[in-house]
Amino acid sequence: MGSESKRSLHIAMFPWLAHGHITPFLELSKFLSLRGHAVSFLSTPNNVARLARAHPELPPSIRLVSLPLPCVPNLPSSAESTSDLDIDSVPYLKKAYDLLEPALTRFLSGSRVDWVIHDFASHWLPGAAAQLGVGSVFFSTFNATALTLLGPPSELIGGRFQKPEDLTTVPAWIPYETTVCLRLHEVLRHQRCMDDEVSDFCRFGHVIDDCDFVIVRSCREFELEPLNLLQELYQKPAIPIGLLTPAIREEVGDDDEKWKALKSWLDTKREKSVLYVALGTEVILSHELTNELAAGIEKSGLPFVWVVRNRLVPAGFEERVSGRGFIWAGWAPQTRILAHEAIGGFLTHCGWNSTIEALSRGLPLVLFSGGSSDQGLMARFLHEKQVGFEVPRDEADGSFTGDVVAESIRRVMVEHEGELIRATARAMKEVFGNMELQNKYLEEFAEILEKGFTKDQKMVN
Repeated sequence: MGSESKRSLHIAMFPWLAHGHITPFLELSKFLSLRGHAVSFLSTPNNVARLARAHPELPPSIRLVSLPLPCVPNLPSSAESTSDLDIDSVPYLKKAYDLLEPALTRFLSGSRVDWVIHDFASHWLPGAAAQLGVGSVFFSTFNATALTLLGPPSELIGGRFQKPEDLTTVPAWIPYETTVCLRLHEVLRHQRCMDDEVSDFCRFGHVIDDCDFVIVRSCREFELEPLNLLQELYQKPAIPIGLLTPAIREEVGDDDEKWKALKSWLDTKREKSVLYVALGTEVILSHELTNELAAGIEKSGLPFVWVVRNRLVPAGFEERVSGRGFIWAGWAPQTRILAHEAIGGFLTHCGWNSTIEALSRGLPLVLFSGGSSDQGLMARFLHEKQVGFEVPRDEADGSFTGDVVAESIRRVMVEHEGELIRATARAMKEVFGNMELQNKYLEEFAEILEKGFTKDQKMVN
């Protein structure tokens, strides 16, 4: 790596093919481009096209690069992200992603790249980058708590996680008190999206073991103990880069008819009185559980905005909640909705992106784990942090009742017993919404890249 204290770099970005991963990689790219660095953002053609449409304002210093996704059996030809698939088809997307290795290696070898910043899935990338003299950084879009529960690379590659129950207890390497672990139904659900040839645990383990260093979407003000523990578990730097808190994005124009209708409706509601309900782009509940969720929202008696896929709500539901509820079908401008003064809480699938967006507005959370990836861990962690309350569910099969949903919503939004949750969430706005603080983390990370970094974990001055 170069030895100048500040020089223009060429940085390649290679996220996993999921919206929740692509978005923070793009936010990091924007920051690095503002520092004067050239960024090549690599993904598949459909994802690149979506980014170009959604972000026409990207500067010329961020170049979107398409890598055609190889065909594999059982993967639809049009599917290039997890949002295009049901959970049982995601393993085939991981197989296709692995077949991008030759194309990515050719790009790195022919483009004078200084650093490649990559995701958990590309377990083969750090080794390939090292052979080309390119530095590699694993960017964890998961927070530090989720990473500590997975443990050191040695355990990930060949150790502890041999059966589902192994993930349902707090591991011995956690030295502080915590209740954060997975439920059995969450483990079983996530297993459905893992490649049977290379597990997600192996992917994480090899990426952590072989990269130059790790960066984590987190900050010390929220996760000091887990961040410190990561350094010990990895025996290499695990550097927080802040929360990449998004500004209120102009996802829709003020003249968008759908947004105008929702804003007009929200404008009639009292401040902090409306519950926002959104389970992300990939959480699909069974018909039975959708009915229970709807029953709970209805029984809560509170006004709400519910973002649903394809208007899949129970028959008669919209008529019964007419005037009290607003159903939004399809993709929604979440940051703008959360910023409206009428929104007082968020029933969330516990994705880290959505959590950050909500806590940056100081909103308390009704925690309804989507059940895959890190979402169950986040539900327990955020409940433990007292910024939300987790909806009680059967640990074995994930079932729940409308009554417990209603009780959880009312606790978080209006009941006396939820006052601490609301106060703690409000206080988090000073961390999650503090752009000066979060940008300071990014600046420190950029300086590390600019100065250079070696495998012996010493900065090059």
